[in-house]
Formats: sequence, C-alpha cells, structure tokens
Amino acid sequence: MTAEAPQLAGTEDHPHARMVLGSALASGSPSHAYLFHGPPGTGKRTAAMALAAELLAEGEDDPDAARARALHGTHPDLTWVKPTGAHVMRVSDVDGPVVAAAGRTPFESKRRVFVLERVDTMNDEVANRLLKTLEEPPSFVHLILLTDQLGRVLETVVSRCQLVRFDPLPADRIAEMLEADGIEPQRALASGRLSLGNAARARYLASDEGMALRGEVERLVLDALGAIHMEEPWRGLLLRAEERREAAEAAVEERKRERLVQEPRGRERTAMEREFDDTAKRDGRRARTEVLELGLELAAIAFRDLVAHAAGADAAVLGTDRIADLAPAAEGRDPVKLREAAEACEDTRSAFQLNVTEELALSALTFRLRELVAT
Repeated sequence: MTAEAPQLAGTEDHPHARMVLGSALASGSPSHAYLFHGPPGTGKRTAAMALAAELLAEGEDDPDAARARALHGTHPDLTWVKPTGAHVMRVSDVDGPVVAAAGRTPFESKRRVFVLERVDTMNDEVANRLLKTLEEPPSFVHLILLTDQLGRVLETVVSRCQLVRFDPLPADRIAEMLEADGIEPQRALASGRLSLGNAARARYLASDEGMALRGEVERLVLDALGAIHMEEPWRGLLLRAEERREAAEAAVEERKRERLVQEPRGRERTAMEREFDDTAKRDGRRARTEVLELGLELAAIAFRDLVAHAAGADAAVLGTDRIADLAPAAEGRDPVKLREAAEACEDTRSAFQLNVTEELALSALTFRLRELVAT
C-alpha cells in the first residue's frame, strides 16, 4: 500500500500535473527526468521547487528542515540552472553545474535534484552534453526541466523525459486571483484575458506599470489609425523597456551589496563581483526585451480586437476595458488590413530575438502600420 502524497504547490489548477507528480511521490518511484511544459506564469517553477523539496526531504531525519531549505533555495543537493545567454543556454551552464555534478554523491540527502529553466534555448551542442545524464543518470539523480515552448525543445531531450503538462489558466480564474489582490473587477478581467493564461503576466498588466505600458501601446495603435499624430509613437514603449532594464539591474546590484558586505577582499570577491555584474547586464537585457516583445504582442492583440468588435464578436475581444475607446478610431477600416497590421506587429516582435536595432525596427513598423490602416 502506497502512502498518500501531499498536493504540490503550483499544481492546484493543473489536474494532469497533480496526478502525475502526486502518483510518483506516493509510489516512491519518481522519474529520473521530468519536463514541465506550458505557458509562462502557470506554476511550473513553483511546482518544480515543491517537487524538489519533497524529493530531498524523503527519508531524512528532519524532513521539514530539508524541505524548508529546498524551498528557500539553500539546500546543498539542489542545483537551479538558468541560461546565461540572453536567448541561449550555453555549454558552460550544464557542463560543470549538471553533468559533472551529477556524478558526485549527495552532500546530505539521499538524492540530488537539478532544475533547468528555459530548456527550449538549448542548441544541439548543449543537448548532446546533457543526453547521457538524462538517459542514464546515477540512481540518486533527478532532473526537472522547464519550458514555456515545448515545440522548440529538441526531440532528443523531450524523448528522454516524462512530460508534465501545465495548461493555460482560465481568464476568469486569473481575474478572481487579481480581484483577491485588490484589483478592481474591470481591470482584473481585461488583464486576465490579455494574459493568455499567464498569471504572472496578468499581475504585471494589472499593475500601474502594466497599465502605463498599455497606454504606450494604445498611442502606437491610435497613431497608426490616424486618430493622433506623433513623430515617434514608439518612443514611450522604448522608455518603458529602459525603465524595466534599470529596475532589473538595480535588483541584482542590491543582491550584490548584500552578498559582498562581509566578503573579504581577494580573488573570490573579485570573481563574485564580476559574476554579479554579468548577471545584472544579462537580466537587464532580458527585462528590456520582454517589455518590448510584450508591448508589440499587445499591439497585435489590439488590432485583432478591433476586427472582432467590428464583426460583432465582442466575446472574442481580450482588451475588454479599452475597446470602447479604440473602436471609434477604426471605423470603416478594412478588416484585412487590420489583421495585416497585427501580423506586422508580430513580425517585429520576432525580429527582436535576432538583435535588430530597436529604434529602426520600431520606426519601420510605424510607417508600415500607417501605410496599412491610417485611411
């Protein structure tokens, strides 16, 4: 008779994940490699941390203490890996921290757990370094891989893992969560629908910062429709992205100060400072790009909302709180051109992953949108 496993945090809204992971823990025979997949903000990281905590607590004299340290990220047998490249995972991210470390016995627990984020950013070289560890790890090793884009994960990696699905959260469920946090209902509902199932994104969109970003996006759309006239309607979007970059770098700088306050001068301190500085630049670039990509995705959604509204399909509108303000500017526009405008926004968003010049790309987009829908 197997023991009853606790419901893991992060799986509350995901019956498939709850069933797979709960059964594995109850049976005492968890898989050596899991691949958590689904939209961002649906609980994958939370569930990975909770699963790691349970794996490391099992069989310990003080399981609660082991569990608590794992949940705080301080357990010596838990390794959490994030890609160090802005858009790619490097060989060095897995070579020492995972492949080499997996061959060493645990420090305290009966197991070692490795969590790897954004595994869709692995190229063939990185995946090849990891394959043997994925396929034939030591008996005490468990790997938990995370991705928001399962289709971009190399098949050689997917085939060696047990898949655990995290579904998009329903908009109404996200809206309930936001209202419980004090967000007014109209903003909560729109943020939930615009989030496309991503609770973390919904919280950002519902915040004052998120609403300010939406305002910049609306100016871009209204300029394209000819309702307002701005020399650089995209400038505000760039400023928001820059603010986000500065905030991300400042957060790393604060962690750096806290960590180094008692660190004696020497080579280790210098190396640590350099690592923090590299992290700050990397996190800053990523934060900036995320804001730009989100802004352009919201612009594409706005154009599609205008098409749906004009067709009388208001149930399909995502930005429910702003459609009444945008719709008059789009009266009489060709729905085909509005859809092409949405596609142009998506094309520019994809181009940002290729390190294009942001100002040139946004300027070109502005002229293209005006050409499509200004009259």
